[in-house]
Amino acid sequence: MGTSAVVAGGTGLVGRELIRLLLEDRTYDKVIALVRRDMQAGHLRGHEKLVQVITDYNRLDEVLEPVTMEDAHVFCTLGTTIKKAGSQEQFRKVDFEYPMKLGEIASRGKAGVFAIVTAMGANPASSIFYNRVKGDVEHGLRSLNLRSLYLLRPSLILGDRDEVRVGEHLGSLISRAISPLMIGGLRTYRPIHASTIAAGLIASAKMGEAGAHIVLSARIAELAAK
Repeated sequence: MGTSAVVAGGTGLVGRELIRLLLEDRTYDKVIALVRRDMQAGHLRGHEKLVQVITDYNRLDEVLEPVTMEDAHVFCTLGTTIKKAGSQEQFRKVDFEYPMKLGEIASRGKAGVFAIVTAMGANPASSIFYNRVKGDVEHGLRSLNLRSLYLLRPSLILGDRDEVRVGEHLGSLISRAISPLMIGGLRTYRPIHASTIAAGLIASAKMGEAGAHIVLSARIAELAAK
């Protein structure tokens, strides 16, 4: 018997890459994707390892009741923007409340690992709302007594998004241009591709060390390259 993976946010930029890699990885014999809509990509259709669960995150306890969490690797790649969410309140629901509920269920179900993507600037004391929410979810998850918790803090994420984010696009162009100059301590500020983050999530989960671990962007890249 292999390991089961549970993925929240499987239709997002990092989540899509994560599911692709999990399906290719022989460590995992089942990949349970919690999605708002069916993933129609041809390579996913009918895949023997993939179980898609159309999910209302406001009813997550009910949705996950049939799912065996014990020893599973639970991955959370949920995330939005205030513009897309429509308000700070809705943003906090997606980036804080939903991951916290997933973490509570994972802890209660004795999941083996919980790995989540937050942000480089995550800090509950930050004056920036986005970073503050990311810091709050890290702090909240730490309080849940999860067996193994990995908090991945990537820098600017590269990849093909469904929607165009002008600010991020300009930032990625600039970051790519100066990336070769980012050496030593600056390596953690280099932009990082979604597929690299996905590989880093899996590598972190496979280590499965007890306690909570912060994984900065440069370290994510190192783990992904192994």
